[in-house]
Amino acid sequence: MAGFSPLTTRHSPPAPRNMGLKIHQLALGAYDNLICVLADDATKEAVIIDPAWDVPALLQIIEDNGYDLIGIWLTHAHGDHVEGVEAVIEEYPTVEIWASPNTLDSFNPNYPTSDIEDEMELGDLTFEVFHTPGHSPGGVCFKHGDHMIVGDTLFVDGCGRCDLPQSDVNAMYDSIHGVLMKLPDSTIIYPGHNYGPTTTDTIGNQKKTNRFMLAASREAFIKERMG
Repeated sequence: MAGFSPLTTRHSPPAPRNMGLKIHQLALGAYDNLICVLADDATKEAVIIDPAWDVPALLQIIEDNGYDLIGIWLTHAHGDHVEGVEAVIEEYPTVEIWASPNTLDSFNPNYPTSDIEDEMELGDLTFEVFHTPGHSPGGVCFKHGDHMIVGDTLFVDGCGRCDLPQSDVNAMYDSIHGVLMKLPDSTIIYPGHNYGPTTTDTIGNQKKTNRFMLAASREAFIKERMG
């Protein structure tokens, strides 16, 4: 995509195993994206979340670990989260791409795309899908056990912008306060960008440090987010 160029690639080690799940988190690109490769350790099936920037680095994770790449899951379809999709397809032509139909209203890919379901399967693992509009009308999060991929809905000590076309700050408040804050405090979030002091954190800690979670009312949240 014009204007996008990969910068330094930094690899985080796989997250501790959680019911067979492995998470490889890579920091890539000009916007400090945090891109995840998820894998079922038992079946070796894997998916890439929001492939962008340095696609060879993502595919190297697949090759090095002997994974079978079966899908691409999109948390939303902003350019900095999808610009690597076609490069993945070139190497894996049969891979299936999944996205929210609400995202597809403003996203016209040159490849077939399936609608995200309420539950997504990866090998023997089941991920619960949470619909979290606000930053994007089709924003979704994927949760298995204590691990949750949150895209641009929530950052460590921040949240996604709400001043973009099709953003909705009221929907973002509902997604954060009505959905994410009701999850167990032990839930570990994996955001779409490295905009905080750490690349992951728990919901419990974020309730103490994230100013958008600390907002006492909808009005306070909107004032804090929109300035």
